[in-house]
Amino acid sequence: MDHKKEVIIVGGGLAGLVSAIHLSKLGIHVTVIEKNEYPKHKVCGEYISNEVLPYLSFLGIDPLNFGAKKITKFAISTVDSKLIKTTLPLGGFGISRYTLDHLLAEKAIKNGVKISKDAVVDISFQNDEFSVFTKTQKKYISKVVIGAYGKRSAIDVQLKRAFIKNDSPYLAVKTHVKGDFPDDLVALHNFKGGYCGVSKVENNHINLCYITNYKAFKKYKNIDDFQQKVLYNNTHLKEIFENSISVFEKPLTISQVSFSSKNPVDNHIIMCGDTAGMIHPLCGNGMSMAIHGAKIASELIIDFFDNKMSRQVLEKNYEKKWNEEFKSRLKTGHFIAKLFRMQAFSELMLYGLQSFPSLLPKIIKQTHGKPLNVE
Repeated sequence: MDHKKEVIIVGGGLAGLVSAIHLSKLGIHVTVIEKNEYPKHKVCGEYISNEVLPYLSFLGIDPLNFGAKKITKFAISTVDSKLIKTTLPLGGFGISRYTLDHLLAEKAIKNGVKISKDAVVDISFQNDEFSVFTKTQKKYISKVVIGAYGKRSAIDVQLKRAFIKNDSPYLAVKTHVKGDFPDDLVALHNFKGGYCGVSKVENNHINLCYITNYKAFKKYKNIDDFQQKVLYNNTHLKEIFENSISVFEKPLTISQVSFSSKNPVDNHIIMCGDTAGMIHPLCGNGMSMAIHGAKIASELIIDFFDNKMSRQVLEKNYEKKWNEEFKSRLKTGHFIAKLFRMQAFSELMLYGLQSFPSLLPKIIKQTHGKPLNVE
């Protein structure tokens, strides 16, 4: 096989599938290696900013045709349940990863992308090409590899990525429930040691996704005990949890979540989505950032295959563009998170926002991008 226009994508989540659709649309041969089957629920906030809609349209996807909820309002509460609401500057939509990933996978396959259900165990780079080895003892060779395998993986250890040595002290929990919640609202409710995002998705399900410090969580018997003794201290969360019926048999959880900085390019691999940088929940926009990162990567890879740039320039340009688009957003999210952990200060900050309501949309803009038009 001619490997000159071959891309291997390790991980078939949001960033991986979007890259696969974009590249295959423009004639690149793409193989996605994904260990899970579609459709599958994932721990995720499931709110996406409208900034990605023009780009998704270019890819031939309209989430609103699949029941996505239009979201125009935002609410945030402090640990002490003080609440402020505003209109989202761009707006967004709510759709589950179960539906969106399945929709993207179907589109990728229609474009000719090969999706292999397997797990990657090693990636090596020699003589200007990659060799990708899988659990089922397959070997793939390509000119370009995109890493889109999520927050952390055994591959990160194999690649000796620097962040893997750092503490990963967070636990994330996600469930879907049925109950009374506005279709057009995304809410972020703070509790001691964490945050919970709330928004509607298709099928009128309410997505509840929270992140907390694992050390604090371990003091409680189980998830229910933690929710009742910690989350319920925020009256908004107590009302939602007590007046809804769970759709899932049990909540989904992921541990060892880290917000450590990562390199967007590592071992010559172009990293996308959470593999390039974990988006803090208080950025509230991780899914759109994964989609945007996939767009940046795909456009540069196409230029690389068209001999418009060398591998060195491809890697340098991707890192530069990734940092230009996302580094300040990540910093803003970390800073806001730090402020909300300072309970007295967060109360004071909320009073300030209530006095100057025009400030909140400006803060939101710092964690969101502009519409992703495709030239």
